[in-house]
Amino acid sequence: MRDYKQFYINGEWVDPVTPNDFDVINPANEEVCAQISLGSEEDVNRAVAAARGAFDSFSRTSREERVELLESCIEVYQKYYNDIADAIREEMGAPQELAAGAQAFCGLGHLQEAARILKTFQFEEDLGENRVFKEPIGVCGLITPWNWPVNQISCKVAPALAVGCTMVLKPSEVAPLSAYLYAKVMHEAGVPAGVFNMVNGDGPVVGTALSRHPEVDMMSFTGSTRAGTLVAQNAAPTVKRVTQELGGKSPNIVLDDADLEAAVTRGVMHMYNNTGQSCNAPSRMLVPAAKLAEAEAIAAKVTASVVVGDPAAEGTTMGPVVSEVQFNKIQDLLQKGVAEGAKLVAGGPGLPEGIDKGYFIRPTVFSDVNNDMTIAREEIFGPVLAMIPYEDEEEAIRIANDTPYGLAGYVQSEDIAHARAVASRIRAGNIHINGAPGGFDVPFGGYKQSGNGREWGHHGFTDFLEIKAVEGYGE
Repeated sequence: MRDYKQFYINGEWVDPVTPNDFDVINPANEEVCAQISLGSEEDVNRAVAAARGAFDSFSRTSREERVELLESCIEVYQKYYNDIADAIREEMGAPQELAAGAQAFCGLGHLQEAARILKTFQFEEDLGENRVFKEPIGVCGLITPWNWPVNQISCKVAPALAVGCTMVLKPSEVAPLSAYLYAKVMHEAGVPAGVFNMVNGDGPVVGTALSRHPEVDMMSFTGSTRAGTLVAQNAAPTVKRVTQELGGKSPNIVLDDADLEAAVTRGVMHMYNNTGQSCNAPSRMLVPAAKLAEAEAIAAKVTASVVVGDPAAEGTTMGPVVSEVQFNKIQDLLQKGVAEGAKLVAGGPGLPEGIDKGYFIRPTVFSDVNNDMTIAREEIFGPVLAMIPYEDEEEAIRIANDTPYGLAGYVQSEDIAHARAVASRIRAGNIHINGAPGGFDVPFGGYKQSGNGREWGHHGFTDFLEIKAVEGYGE
């Protein structure tokens, strides 16, 4: 069992001010796989003081020094790559192929992208006799979730380091193992003392202390919309910047001219990726009413091909959800889908066949879903797809936008011009046409209650920068 009870503060591994042991559960077998300590406000104060003390010198480092630092982080991360993938599998149940091929890969990709961008990023702009400077915002509080743990850590840490900020990270206490290894990467890569700090803990204590702290200049939060609103409320009295990447209930519009087999197959498999635990999952599939029965048959066939089981076993394509809390929430929503009259095409409540331990969910497809049903409104965060029929394209677009969220959208069509036209009308931050993936250089974030600000790539630098205009600079 892993003992990860220390925090990383001011370049050292330190004991918490007050020990508060917390068990980390492996969701595949419900056994304790590690122990951490939950931090306190005093631990946050120590970490923020370290970050504040390091800011003046680190913010004045040269572009070349920070490029070199990021390249060192990349080198050390590669050394820890397999360990990080194993930790992700253990802490949140990602199958080995997903843990290594996508989850751990994203942590490396954001560091590489930040180093690439930094080499040519324009921190100054001349406007006649005046000059505009982009300067690091200061001490950043970073709160990250359990579903893509290292991805969400790295897409915040990498740009913050690149522009010269210092930071305090609070990873999810549910999946903190890969974060601990990420802190080891920062240490071994030579990140100066106080620039990167990590305090484990829960939202009500550590998250609140960070958000309220007067010496924290900005909060970058990824998680639920409910928790994001609390971060914003706690940050408001000190008027710090708050950027948020929150929930989603993303529509996947299968247009009448789409290749139905390919579109439905792609959409169902995407929904089951990461056991449905992605904020941008295409959880509402909008299908022409005349083709609904055919789409149901395709979805049932695809679902039958999913191999649910031990994330460490070869051939497993879907692991468990992360915790008992999530398992119970999803089971309640599955029951509600049945009770509200949705048609169960595949899956449903209960454990998958042959499994009697672990937080495993049956991959599920509901059809004949009305957009007012609970399973069409709430973010389930599990492998549950709602198929919604529509009569015409205008109705499809109306249903797609009839949600408080706006993180992602998906459009399927054999006519690219048609797909682009529909994509332009979806109120969401990321639209994918015919399953096109995003890249580390593509901005990620949402409209409405899916958050504000953008992460990833060049746009991801912006949230960590202040704008200073110096008039008369050229005189």
